[in-house]
Amino acid sequence: VQLQASGGGLVQDGGSLRLSCAVSGRAFSHFAVAWFRQAPGKEREFVAALARTGRFTRVAESVKDRFTISRINSESTVYLQMDSLRPEDTAVYYCAAKWNSSPVSIPQTYDYWGQGTLVTVSS
Repeated sequence: VQLQASGGGLVQDGGSLRLSCAVSGRAFSHFAVAWFRQAPGKEREFVAALARTGRFTRVAESVKDRFTISRINSESTVYLQMDSLRPEDTAVYYCAAKWNSSPVSIPQTYDYWGQGTLVTVSS
Protein backbone atom coordinates (compact mmCIF):
# COMPACT_ATOMS: atom_id res chain seq x y z
CA VAL A 1 0.00 0.00 0.00
CA GLN A 2 1.30 3.45 -0.90
CA LEU A 3 0.07 6.89 0.13
CA GLN A 4 1.22 9.90 -1.85
CA ALA A 5 0.50 13.29 -0.28
CA SER A 6 0.66 16.54 -2.18
CA GLY A 7 -0.57 20.12 -2.14
CA GLY A 8 1.57 21.71 0.53
CA GLY A 9 3.24 25.06 0.08
CA LEU A 10 3.67 28.59 1.36
CA VAL A 11 0.55 30.63 2.07
CA GLN A 12 -0.17 33.86 3.92
CA ASP A 13 -2.09 34.11 7.18
CA GLY A 14 -5.80 33.70 6.39
CA GLY A 15 -5.18 31.86 3.14
CA SER A 16 -6.28 28.43 1.95
CA LEU A 17 -4.71 25.23 0.70
CA ARG A 18 -6.04 21.83 -0.30
CA LEU A 19 -3.99 18.75 0.41
CA SER A 20 -4.48 15.52 -1.49
CA CYS A 21 -3.47 11.97 -0.67
CA ALA A 22 -3.68 9.26 -3.29
CA VAL A 23 -3.90 5.72 -1.94
CA SER A 24 -2.95 2.66 -3.97
CA GLY A 25 -2.37 -1.03 -3.43
CA ARG A 26 -5.60 -2.13 -1.77
CA ALA A 27 -9.29 -1.31 -2.07
CA PHE A 28 -9.51 2.31 -0.93
CA SER A 29 -13.12 1.99 0.23
CA HIS A 30 -11.99 -0.35 3.02
CA PHE A 31 -9.68 2.24 4.58
CA ALA A 32 -10.48 4.75 7.28
CA VAL A 33 -8.25 7.74 6.53
CA ALA A 34 -6.79 10.60 8.49
CA TRP A 35 -4.48 13.58 8.45
CA PHE A 36 -1.89 14.30 11.11
CA ARG A 37 0.68 17.05 11.35
CA GLN A 38 4.01 17.61 13.02
CA ALA A 39 5.51 21.01 13.69
CA PRO A 40 9.26 21.42 14.34
CA GLY A 41 10.13 20.25 17.83
CA LYS A 42 6.64 18.95 18.53
CA GLU A 43 4.95 15.58 18.57
CA ARG A 44 2.73 14.37 15.76
CA GLU A 45 -0.76 15.80 16.20
CA PHE A 46 -4.13 14.54 15.02
CA VAL A 47 -5.95 16.82 12.56
CA ALA A 48 -8.94 14.97 11.11
CA ALA A 49 -10.19 11.49 10.28
CA LEU A 50 -12.89 10.08 8.05
CA ALA A 51 -14.72 6.76 8.03
CA ARG A 52 -14.68 4.34 5.11
CA THR A 53 -18.11 5.48 3.91
CA GLY A 54 -17.41 9.16 4.53
CA ARG A 55 -20.40 9.40 6.86
CA PHE A 56 -18.46 9.95 10.06
CA THR A 57 -15.71 12.45 10.68
CA ARG A 58 -13.55 13.34 13.63
CA VAL A 59 -11.83 16.73 13.71
CA ALA A 60 -9.40 18.27 16.18
CA GLU A 61 -10.71 21.26 18.09
CA SER A 62 -7.77 23.37 16.93
CA VAL A 63 -8.91 23.14 13.29
CA LYS A 64 -12.64 22.70 13.67
CA ASP A 65 -14.66 25.00 11.38
CA ARG A 66 -11.52 25.77 9.36
CA PHE A 67 -10.42 22.37 7.96
CA THR A 68 -12.56 19.84 6.13
CA ILE A 69 -11.63 16.25 5.38
CA SER A 70 -13.27 14.46 2.47
CA ARG A 71 -12.77 11.48 0.22
CA ILE A 72 -13.69 10.31 -3.26
CA ASN A 73 -13.61 6.54 -3.22
CA SER A 74 -13.78 6.24 -7.00
CA GLU A 75 -10.52 8.25 -7.16
CA SER A 76 -8.88 6.54 -4.15
CA THR A 77 -8.07 9.97 -2.79
CA VAL A 78 -8.55 11.79 0.49
CA TYR A 79 -8.48 15.57 0.73
CA LEU A 80 -7.91 18.14 3.43
CA GLN A 81 -9.33 21.56 2.64
CA MET A 82 -7.66 24.11 4.90
CA ASP A 83 -9.17 27.59 5.18
CA SER A 84 -8.39 30.56 7.40
CA LEU A 85 -4.86 29.26 7.87
CA ARG A 86 -2.80 30.57 10.76
CA PRO A 87 0.96 30.60 11.38
CA GLU A 88 0.46 27.94 14.07
CA ASP A 89 -0.83 25.58 11.36
CA THR A 90 2.70 25.44 9.94
CA ALA A 91 3.80 21.79 9.95
CA VAL A 92 4.48 18.75 7.85
CA TYR A 93 1.13 17.15 7.12
CA TYR A 94 0.84 13.38 6.84
CA CYS A 95 -1.99 11.25 5.52
CA ALA A 96 -2.61 7.87 7.08
CA ALA A 97 -4.87 4.87 6.48
CA LYS A 98 -6.11 1.95 8.51
CA TRP A 99 -7.73 -1.17 7.11
CA ASN A 100 -11.34 -2.03 7.96
CA SER A 101 -11.36 -0.02 11.14
CA SER A 102 -12.69 3.13 12.76
CA PRO A 103 -11.31 6.64 12.14
CA VAL A 104 -9.69 7.34 15.49
CA SER A 105 -7.23 10.06 16.49
CA ILE A 106 -4.41 7.80 17.72
CA PRO A 107 -1.54 7.69 15.21
CA GLN A 108 -0.18 4.35 16.44
CA THR A 109 -3.36 2.63 15.25
CA TYR A 110 -2.81 3.54 11.59
CA ASP A 111 -1.25 0.94 9.32
CA TYR A 112 0.02 3.05 6.44
CA TRP A 113 1.51 6.53 6.12
CA GLY A 114 2.34 8.96 3.37
CA GLN A 115 5.62 10.81 3.10
CA GLY A 116 4.34 14.17 4.34
CA THR A 117 3.86 17.53 2.67
CA LEU A 118 5.05 20.81 4.16
CA VAL A 119 2.60 23.61 4.85
CA THR A 120 4.05 26.98 5.82
CA VAL A 121 1.81 29.86 6.85
CA SER A 122 3.48 33.24 6.97
CA SER A 123 2.29 36.05 9.22
